[in-house]
Amino acid sequence: MVEVVRDQEVVPVPTRRGWLRIFLVGLALWVATVVVVFLTGNPNLIPTLVLLGSFLVPVTFVAWAFERRGTGELTAALVFSTFLTGGVLGVLGASVLEAYLLHPSPWLFFGVGLIEEAVKLVALIVLTRHLRTRSLRDGMILGAAVGFGFAAFESAGYAFTALFTVDGLSIIQLVQTELIRGLLAPVGHGLWTAILGGILFATSRHGRFALTGKLILAYLGVSILHGLWDSMHSIALYLTLLLTEGERLRPSLQGWLVEPSAEQVNLFSLMEWVGLAVISIIGIAWLVVLWRRSARLDRVAPPIPVPSSRYGGGR
Repeated sequence: MVEVVRDQEVVPVPTRRGWLRIFLVGLALWVATVVVVFLTGNPNLIPTLVLLGSFLVPVTFVAWAFERRGTGELTAALVFSTFLTGGVLGVLGASVLEAYLLHPSPWLFFGVGLIEEAVKLVALIVLTRHLRTRSLRDGMILGAAVGFGFAAFESAGYAFTALFTVDGLSIIQLVQTELIRGLLAPVGHGLWTAILGGILFATSRHGRFALTGKLILAYLGVSILHGLWDSMHSIALYLTLLLTEGERLRPSLQGWLVEPSAEQVNLFSLMEWVGLAVISIIGIAWLVVLWRRSARLDRVAPPIPVPSSRYGGGR
């Protein structure tokens, strides 16, 4: 925290390293919790492990984005409520709609993408409808808050589910799930909703959100990225079987199972991770273009100054 003098008043100005402290402290607490759980086997620590592992990366990225806000209306309280409320509304809305609207089909995951991106967009609109100034940058930050909130609660559910196996509780599977989802979190829900939020704010007119062609195309674009991401396991499996031979069928109590060759296992893993990488690069490139556009707009029309309050609110 540094201080500047403004009109004979000492005003605290937050530095842009808060996100790093959040990550390092949170990571240390998560590692300590993992060690203690393995040493003691105390099941009362499992909720702590689930919450720390699921929220660490999403909270860190929201803090990083908040430090780059453009207008004074983006307070810490608004971003926190958008993260928390938007995340809960998103997972609840998606769960209800997916239960009633989706059925097993080759297009299942694209339906998931359309539904989840829609509920996150609606949550963002509801929570930010009162804002007077809607800049492209602030839309990206608030969109990321909703998306990362959704990702945090969804990851907590996946981690909790991974705990239960046919052999009993598995802390190892829980930790593995949190590690994988934590590593992938920056290029998932937060990224897609940041893109959508930026375009939503950029296309708003006269203080109101507008349903424009750009917004519809952006919604369809991020939904397709979302659907491809969720489908990549099946896509990689199909392409592996199409391009190679050597799998065998072996009998089991449940019927005949496919036993792949070593070449197929390696090719499948490679294709799945390459596919996820390509989808991530497309999303990141899209976000970078929008962020650079927001920087150009800020140079032409500087945003409202950020409030000088320690907590980001007005005086």
